[in-house]
Amino acid sequence: MKFTNPFRKPAEPIATKESAAAHLLVMSPGQAVWSPRDYKSFAQEAYGQNVVAYQSVNRIADAIASVDWVVVRGETELTEHPILQLLRRPNPQQSGDEFIRAMVSFYLIAGNAFTERVQVGGQTRELYQLRPDRMSITPGTNGAPTAYTYSVNGKKVQFPVADDGSSDIWHMKAFNPLNDWYGLSPVEAGAYAIDQSNEAMAWMQALMQNSARPSGALTVSPDNDLSDESFNRLKAQIDEQYSGSANAGRPMLLEGGMDWKQMGMSPTDMGIIESKFSAARDVALAFGVPPQLLGIPGDNTYSNYAEARLAFWEDTVIPLLDLIVADWNMWLAEPQGVTLAPNMDKIPAIVEKRQTLWQMAEASTSLTINEKREAMGYGPTPGGDVLLVPSGMISLADATTPLDLGIGLPDEVDQKALRLIAGYDAA
Repeated sequence: MKFTNPFRKPAEPIATKESAAAHLLVMSPGQAVWSPRDYKSFAQEAYGQNVVAYQSVNRIADAIASVDWVVVRGETELTEHPILQLLRRPNPQQSGDEFIRAMVSFYLIAGNAFTERVQVGGQTRELYQLRPDRMSITPGTNGAPTAYTYSVNGKKVQFPVADDGSSDIWHMKAFNPLNDWYGLSPVEAGAYAIDQSNEAMAWMQALMQNSARPSGALTVSPDNDLSDESFNRLKAQIDEQYSGSANAGRPMLLEGGMDWKQMGMSPTDMGIIESKFSAARDVALAFGVPPQLLGIPGDNTYSNYAEARLAFWEDTVIPLLDLIVADWNMWLAEPQGVTLAPNMDKIPAIVEKRQTLWQMAEASTSLTINEKREAMGYGPTPGGDVLLVPSGMISLADATTPLDLGIGLPDEVDQKALRLIAGYDAA
């Protein structure tokens, strides 16, 4: 006979925490979901053929790769740590700079970056960047990925996702309002501008080769009539001997009463050139790079190069850097009880701004020494909480008050004399 204690509280069911709506996102759980966009076209037409997009991606990637990293445990900054060694040499084929450039470039071109970690004994020993177009996500019934599958040359490697969400793949993605699994690429947002820029370059290249429109017109007098044979021979002669940049300036031999009339550049051609610059500015805008940094002529927003570079760091590089730091801390640093942070003191554009702030703090007369040191990033110093002002700054009430120097002077010393010694008019 089973005895039941009437005073014992019945066990509560185990609570599970999950979204009430996340399962609605999954139409076919367990089936791989591929990115609906053409990554190959993004890479070819933007990064491979458009110089503005190419340079924008490289500018951002180079800026992120130039940042030095520090590891902090509690309030102590560590100069050496396995994570720092890992970032300096993430794998045998790449240096740290090459690895970060690849990650940022994938993120900007595809809107996604997939990083693989290799662990030995619970410690991450190597990091690799995987091409986004080869990666597929397998959604689970709760709206979270259950696996990542990397496919290349007919072979597949699957990376499972644990119940707590941990995985050997870290997916960094841009926000996409129309896709639950893949990020939105800046290339897709600037696709029209990239296409216009490429078409403008193709138009100008055709003009250079003298194949899009004639640079002049060959006329024949009404008395002469060219046969089909003469017309074809003349056309072939013009294409072979007078067209293209290699034949620029070559004199033309005319016969049979023919005449050559030179034509200038049409307004349409002039508009194409301006359209090229306008499209280039839009491409730079899609990536968040000031056109002034790329040498694009036009209406520059910034008065000088230093302002444009500072805006580039504050508006584009640092927000992306914060995203990378947050991801790496969750995936790499926090499991080891440390925090990874960028060393902002070594960024030239930020240092120049800080120097200006330091000069303003140093010249301020309303801050104590410790307040100035705090603004400069330094700790307090003994006796630094006293507000010091120049000797000439004194109120009228203090000027009419008898001085008490506190040095034991006789009472018969004339206060007027003391005021003169201190540099004030005698009362």
